[in-house]
Amino acid sequence: MVVIVVGEDEKDRIDIIVKSLIKAFPNIVSIHSCYNPKANDTIHDLEVRQEYGDKELIEKLGSTSFMIGPKSFFQTNSSQALTLYSLAKELAELKPDDSVYDLYCGVGSLGIFMADKCKQVVGIEQINEAIVDAKANATLNGFTNTKFVAGQVEMILEPGFIAEYGKPDVIITDPPRAGMHPKAITHILASAPDRIVYVSCNPATQARDLKMLSNDYDLVSAIPVDMFPHTHHIECVASMKRK
Repeated sequence: MVVIVVGEDEKDRIDIIVKSLIKAFPNIVSIHSCYNPKANDTIHDLEVRQEYGDKELIEKLGSTSFMIGPKSFFQTNSSQALTLYSLAKELAELKPDDSVYDLYCGVGSLGIFMADKCKQVVGIEQINEAIVDAKANATLNGFTNTKFVAGQVEMILEPGFIAEYGKPDVIITDPPRAGMHPKAITHILASAPDRIVYVSCNPATQARDLKMLSNDYDLVSAIPVDMFPHTHHIECVASMKRK
């Protein structure tokens, strides 16, 4: 899937790009375009037009399938994504009666990947389109023990939310590069899960957040995963247990 983001909405020129891509890369199965007059790198609040091929992709990691749209966040390196998710699942040490919170859940990929090993998964994500995709992905895989809620983690992970959805035994968090908001960390500490698995694409902000959790939690492991070969970028999966 290719999403072409342009600063000028000129359909004829976009058509030239689309046709050139199809000719040069026949393995492309989906092309979308997005006119972004904001001169930034975010398109979540903008219209995306389907130019060619399929509206969505279906990607499979292990036995779990995911529907991916043009606004969905999903790991680009699928083979290593399976490694990453399998590692996170192993470190979570899931039990059949566990309630798992999946923070910054995106299209629900991590939580859904773990849903077969726990009682329930509760995902939180601020992008509404991603929540729609997450619910569709749960249905696609036949899971009925998942719930996905739209909102900012730091705003809604409060006692009332915990009372409604149940106390988490395990929290999985995969925040953006900026890491977690301090209020989100405060809410995590207040919810007192037994185990935390923190997936990060920025070990610097991850280390900062782990330190803020360290009074109540021991760091058990921090394992890098090379998602982006030939670059300096890595993902890091850290596991913590309540003292």
